[in-house]
Amino acid sequence: MLKCNGFYRGINLGGWLSQCDYSEERLNHFITEPDFEKIASWGLDHVRIPIDYNVLENEDGSYKADGFARIEKALESAKKYGLNVVIDLHKTAGFSFDDGEEESGFFENEKLQERFYRLWEELAKHFGKYADRVAFELLNEITEQRFIDAWNKISYECIRRIRSYAPDTIILVGSYGNNSAWAVEELAKPYDDKVIYNFHCYEPLAYTHQGAYWAKQLDQNARYRFEEMDITSEYFEKLFLPALEKAKSYGISVYCGEYGVIDRVDPKDAVKWFKVINSVFEKYGIARAVWSYKEMDFGVSDGRMDEIRDELIKYL
Repeated sequence: MLKCNGFYRGINLGGWLSQCDYSEERLNHFITEPDFEKIASWGLDHVRIPIDYNVLENEDGSYKADGFARIEKALESAKKYGLNVVIDLHKTAGFSFDDGEEESGFFENEKLQERFYRLWEELAKHFGKYADRVAFELLNEITEQRFIDAWNKISYECIRRIRSYAPDTIILVGSYGNNSAWAVEELAKPYDDKVIYNFHCYEPLAYTHQGAYWAKQLDQNARYRFEEMDITSEYFEKLFLPALEKAKSYGISVYCGEYGVIDRVDPKDAVKWFKVINSVFEKYGIARAVWSYKEMDFGVSDGRMDEIRDELIKYL
């Protein structure tokens, strides 16, 4: 079975090269080398770096040299402190998990799909040589079930083209429902033996996203304590079972690319959620990367977490 060696316990660098204002100040200073050093000191083995296509591409689809240089610099910092890297394409031309991004048409438009393939070929040309310490995640959080058939075909073609330049790189593929574990069942058979199924977990959403302005389906005023929710190891085992069984049938591993609790929750209460989900991750050998390192409503390094961070880190 393909294991996530070197990509077992990680953290997201959200809001740096994605979901930001793309200013030079943000791109140059939000995450710097000391952050990699701190993450390594926590005993983690990798970072997941979400990157939006417009950091790497101009409007006409040509490439931005400085965008690729930023990734190269991040890889240098990561290597210096013994960290591996997941390069996650968080948004592509024509699709974003966030409706507010106003990206649409990707799954129906062959020109947008070709642009996606070409971008991944370019990424593979640059970073496929680092297969021992860099993994690729094709696209963050497919949203709707109606996209799954197209996504299975697109992901196959994309991996086929990546393999010309990065034959040995681990590639992460997630399903719809914003990378829901239960939707892994509908992913195609892995393209090859270096593909890993990817899911995200923010369940139960009413707890992890309480007060989140973007979670419009939730009562914005509702607040819950951990003890008020039925959050047990059995709860997460049942949730993850479809993904685990699908992966097992092909002899591959699974990776939880995002999980976490919003900063509206008291840190001491949040640790209880992390402790339970960690017990299931460890029981089944599920690799993962917590959301998120800094700010983004989930920041593990934020000052409010100072009192409990040492305990929290044990459950990442």
